[in-house]
Amino acid sequence: MTKQYIDVMQTFNAPVDRVFEALTDHGQLGKLLKVNMRRISDGEGGYVNGLGSVRKITPVPFLGFEEKVITFEPNQLMEYIVSKGSPIKNHKGRMEFSETTEGSRVRYTIEFESRLPVPFLGGILKAAIETPIKKGLSSLADSYR
Repeated sequence: MTKQYIDVMQTFNAPVDRVFEALTDHGQLGKLLKVNMRRISDGEGGYVNGLGSVRKITPVPFLGFEEKVITFEPNQLMEYIVSKGSPIKNHKGRMEFSETTEGSRVRYTIEFESRLPVPFLGGILKAAIETPIKKGLSSLADSYR
């Protein structure tokens, strides 16, 4: 099966700490992406959405999966993997945060493979993942204008 790649860049007219807080808070990210997302296990080191935290995502009723945060560097980086119950495998998401002269920038990358050997399924899943991310990041950027 072919590996799929998503690479989205968004600038924000807001400090990196505000953008980091918004995008690494599981509940707030769920609202931005318009998907049911909730934290089911707290992270370590005083960051409930940080290293080791697990979020459950239910894009449609009765079809949920879990993601686990594997890297958490405040105001710089968050990485996660799908840890349970998804139609994709080898899924790794990465949000890199940086300061700019106008505020901040996020580069959100995801790589994954379809679990099922169905032609074109990878591309369909890519669009289903990428579209709400682009819309959500754009909406958040607009909220800072």
